Amino acid sequence: MSAQPKVRTLNLPDADATEQLGVQFAALVQPGDVLLLDGPIGAGKTHFARSLIRAFLGRMEDVPSPTFTLVQTYGEAPEIWHADLYRLTHPDEVIELGLDEAFETAICLIEWPERLGSFQPEKALTLRFSLTDGGAARQVAFHCGAEWAKRLEGL
Repeated sequence: MSAQPKVRTLNLPDADATEQLGVQFAALVQPGDVLLLDGPIGAGKTHFARSLIRAFLGRMEDVPSPTFTLVQTYGEAPEIWHADLYRLTHPDEVIELGLDEAFETAICLIEWPERLGSFQPEKALTLRFSLTDGGAARQVAFHCGAEWAKRLEGL
């Protein structure tokens, strides 16, 4: 993974704040965007993804965690791909899942992005979720290049 400057850190005091961040991102994402959702179990990655997907689609959609299916897709033109790569055993499995092609045309939300290995897109935005306040609250740090830094100015 190439070195990415830390853009900013936001405190997410409760689940509603994480949901609102997902809604805000739904207005920012576009085809070809890859969001790398990093952080420990329970830090808010899936909750954020669920909120973004529902807001982007404009409807209440069943958005299960893709832990067992590995990838869930939603909508059309552009599709949203939500992937949980925790169970991948080798980065080459990214190709078998079709993620390498999805990175070019879809909006991709990737949990456990370190499993991508060298397949991590250079222009991806990393959202690093962490637990704070003894696990009662969350925090997210954005790591990105100049293009995403400009797009995130309004957050």
